[in-house]
Amino acid sequence: MHQRIVNAISQIRQDVGSHLSPAVIHQTCKSVGHAWRECVLTPSAIIHVFILQVIHGNTALTHLRRLSRLELTAQAFCDARKRLPLAVFRRLLQRIVPALRDGQDSSVLWLGKHRTFGTDGSNFSMPDTPELQRAFGQPGNQRPGCGFPVAHFLAMFDAGTGFLLDVLPYPLRTSDFSKVAEIHPGLRAGDVLVGDRGFCSFVHVAQLVRRGIHGVFRLHQRIRLTVAGACEPSAQRKGKTRKNGKRSLAKLLRQLGARDQVFEWHRAARRPDWMTEEEFLSLPLTMECRVLSYDVSRPGFRTRRIELLTTLLDAEAYPLDELAKLYGRRWQVEVNLRHLKITMKMDILHCKTVEGVLKELMIFAIVYNMVCVVMVEAARRQGVEVDRISFIDALRWLMAARPGACLVKLIVNPSRPDRVEPRVKKRRPKQFDLMNEPRSVLRNRLLGQGLGA
Repeated sequence: MHQRIVNAISQIRQDVGSHLSPAVIHQTCKSVGHAWRECVLTPSAIIHVFILQVIHGNTALTHLRRLSRLELTAQAFCDARKRLPLAVFRRLLQRIVPALRDGQDSSVLWLGKHRTFGTDGSNFSMPDTPELQRAFGQPGNQRPGCGFPVAHFLAMFDAGTGFLLDVLPYPLRTSDFSKVAEIHPGLRAGDVLVGDRGFCSFVHVAQLVRRGIHGVFRLHQRIRLTVAGACEPSAQRKGKTRKNGKRSLAKLLRQLGARDQVFEWHRAARRPDWMTEEEFLSLPLTMECRVLSYDVSRPGFRTRRIELLTTLLDAEAYPLDELAKLYGRRWQVEVNLRHLKITMKMDILHCKTVEGVLKELMIFAIVYNMVCVVMVEAARRQGVEVDRISFIDALRWLMAARPGACLVKLIVNPSRPDRVEPRVKKRRPKQFDLMNEPRSVLRNRLLGQGLGA
């Protein structure tokens, strides 16, 4: 029974399900030099039970015996999972991703010719253990012993289908653009990467151009344009400046429209701290970029004017309206992250070691992609866009799928482009004090007051 979810995926996409078959999992283990003995918890059983755990909301280890119908204890599964190398989990995700991308047709290509990807960063927390504290750190406003370790991660999604192509965890205080080059190997020439202003730096864009990859990013507020009134950064419009605040300078070359110009972007004189001098000097001194802006009039949107920087210089092939629509779809990355962290409960991981947390993260990525496979197939059968298919309904179908079960019609969310909702919470949290001292100190204080009985 623990293989039923993998079997259900195999019926929808054989090329995806086959990469999670026992034979492939065992071959992957052999390729990394892992040996095991035949027992209940073989490597394939460990992976399948781990998938079962995550797909049920990262449920407790004691629940797995009921779900898998295997004679196992929580301790036995935990020990078996520790023995399985992290490289196995990573390679399984790397096997699945090409199968997901190769199955795409031209309908999900932007303008019928470009694969597009969205990237963004987020955080997740984990148990408070010394090893995880050393590896990831915790928010600075929490005292030692009063908070939990928090990791930062960078994710890249396929814009057409929502597939999670890569997820890379880092310590909490890690900037996105210092690590974003590590997801570039998953892209190829002609692809388009879309991101917010945190990814709009000369260094990052130059690294993309070197590989023949295009970028569309929100213009960073610290990039200074030499033409007054032409998409000037917000900090400049408000008259606010900071010492050494401007990272780089862009000089106007030609005008493509009233709000569409091509600039010569100059490399900043100072290299980033995370980059070597040799890498920095290998970048070009200048490169051409296109800066454009458009107004946002939809109610509920905080931003009234969007300013974009892109390497797509041809205004006829890539008109402003199409670039505006492409960047507007970047919000789907936020929705995908919400599916991962809230719907699938990845915001709090449970493993107590660094390697365990990384394994858990890989399984979350695999399960998320399995749900997206269901959504893509349901969208094809039901004749709607994939982002209209309910993620949680696809997750529930996969959770309850039985061997041989056919994919049923899934819930289609209504299209509500003009929906406006305030970003507030109505339900009040319970009025408990926050922990501002370690638990041991608070416990001893209670015992000293004679309240421990």
